Amino acid sequence: MAEAKLQETPTEAMIARLSMPQGGWAQAAREDALARLRAMGLPQRRDEYWKFTRPDTLTQPEAQPAAIFDHGEAPLFHDTDRLRIVFVDGEFDAEASDDLSLEGVSIERLAAADSDLHWARDLYGALEKNGQTPVQRPLAALNTAFASDGVLIHVTGQVSKPINLVYTHRSETSDAMLHHVVKLEKGAEVTLLENGPAAARFNTVMEVEVADTARFHHVRAQGRDHERRAATHVFTRLGSESLFKSFTVTVNGALTRNECVIELTGDDASAHVAGACVGDGDFHHDDTVFITHDAVNCESRQVFKKVLRNGATGVFQGKILVKEGAQKTDGYQISQSLLLDGDSQFLAKPELEIYADDVACSHGSTSGAIDEEALFYLRARGVSHAEATDLLTLAFLAEAVEEIEAEGLREEINGRLSSWLERRSS
Repeated sequence: MAEAKLQETPTEAMIARLSMPQGGWAQAAREDALARLRAMGLPQRRDEYWKFTRPDTLTQPEAQPAAIFDHGEAPLFHDTDRLRIVFVDGEFDAEASDDLSLEGVSIERLAAADSDLHWARDLYGALEKNGQTPVQRPLAALNTAFASDGVLIHVTGQVSKPINLVYTHRSETSDAMLHHVVKLEKGAEVTLLENGPAAARFNTVMEVEVADTARFHHVRAQGRDHERRAATHVFTRLGSESLFKSFTVTVNGALTRNECVIELTGDDASAHVAGACVGDGDFHHDDTVFITHDAVNCESRQVFKKVLRNGATGVFQGKILVKEGAQKTDGYQISQSLLLDGDSQFLAKPELEIYADDVACSHGSTSGAIDEEALFYLRARGVSHAEATDLLTLAFLAEAVEEIEAEGLREEINGRLSSWLERRSS
């Protein structure tokens, strides 16, 4: 028995400590995901898309403890009229959540959806599975197999207010997995907000199907817990003349890996994915994006800005794949870092792979220090060094934040970034 234990792989060790939900319409998808996970194995440092980020703390059987911080500030989006759905360390909190009834949308918990003919049956795990090619994403397959809860959101009309998924962290050793499925019917529109520290270790998957002429807006804020470790995955498929916009702001956290896999399968579709992060000290932040153009006259934008200091590390891996026949593609990608000292680093891997001849695709990646001339200009007008640095930092992040379409949400993100920077420099 001891010899068998020694030969147990990290993948099997992880599987052994988890319990797969049994029965129901998602059972076949879960079993398929487990088989795929066993075949590919958990990520390792030698894997091409993990060479900049050590996956160790995300793949070990037990989560490392993460202290709980009370920053004494109001939760993000608290002034926004929204429908709140609260999860505490990965478990649904009915008392803290709002009534899930809202015109133009049906919302259910994954754990409570028991109809064999459920609309999510054909979607759960499907986009995740499709997103495993050509790059394997084992942590997403792990989630599909073992996530016990999440939300199923079926949007049939114009939803009047945002749906806010609120994650709360109360246990220093919590290890949470949530799986969300969102389906927008033709012409529908919804805004989905996510915020909160979630858990000591958090693995989430969101699958989003956007039908013709539908519009999906996503704004996510990853909290200020310094020891948080998170792996997030968004898989989306876009129909004709549809829109997908996703923005993430991240402040601190020991390790954050945000993956976004987008397929533009309908003509005249548009996909924007953006991120702004501010990291300090023992901070590692990885944005990995893969966008596939498989239709005519589609647009995609990737805009990522990272501000790093005191040895923090930022990673960006972004790819645009233009398939044969996807003519008149407009693909734009920019990743930039602002290094506030000589100890921090930014690692970037931008990629273009194009099999059509009538396209306009570009990518760029830069890394540098704060503009000394602009800093001198502000100092000469009586602005303190700390305040001038914060102003220039906000200006640097602005292009990413501008990707948020709703003005109120954009102003709230800017305001919170400003307060975080001010508190950090005091």
